[in-house]
Amino acid sequence: MVNFNNKQKRIISIILASWSIFLIISGIIMNHQVKPIINTTYTLKIETKKIAEQQAKTNEIKLKDIEIEINNPISVDIRDYLENSDKISDTALKALKLDTSLVNINQAGTYQYKISYKKKTYVGSIKVKEKELPNVSFTLKRIEITTFKEGESLSANPRSYIEEYITDEVYNNITLDISQVKPTIQGDYPYYIIYKGVTYQGKVIVRNPGPTVYTPNNNNPEEETPDNSSLETPQTPEEKIPTT
Repeated sequence: MVNFNNKQKRIISIILASWSIFLIISGIIMNHQVKPIINTTYTLKIETKKIAEQQAKTNEIKLKDIEIEINNPISVDIRDYLENSDKISDTALKALKLDTSLVNINQAGTYQYKISYKKKTYVGSIKVKEKELPNVSFTLKRIEITTFKEGESLSANPRSYIEEYITDEVYNNITLDISQVKPTIQGDYPYYIIYKGVTYQGKVIVRNPGPTVYTPNNNNPEEETPDNSSLETPQTPEEKIPTT
């Protein structure tokens, strides 16, 4: 067994202590070197997840609610139906299928349309609205008639009651109401013209016919007998009575 003197023992102690310190420092350094690798791996996973989410959102289908005027054609361009067409890849756009078979452009109403992508179907709406009519105003006629016989009736043509010229477009959207007029009974009656929610009121005056005047020559009504009262009657000469 080797016996160390005090000086040798101190040297050995210093060496051992130095190694201990070296090993501790190395462990700390190694520990610090490993942690950044773990953090880097974790960060990469997060970034990969974000990229995947962005790619999923890129091809997300968002449909528009569309309005068109009656009798107008609907678009066949699928981009016109997408809220976010600029965010959808060209490949995805080519894979989309548009179905507007349920839409009736000739009748006002709200209809559904569909867009299919892979195994998913998205549903949107198309509102077909009535054509916007021109703004016009009317001046109604004061209608005067003599009482009708049973079976006769007033005209049902709105143009017969309106002073102004009206186009066919306006004419086809006018409602005439003569339900309160009794053409076989003398009196004053209101009638109504309705257009774009505005009601105009006019008047129908029904009167009994006046007396019929006949001439002695041809019995033609409404021809008055000539008045000869102003003509002088020729006088006969006065006869003289003879005297005796």
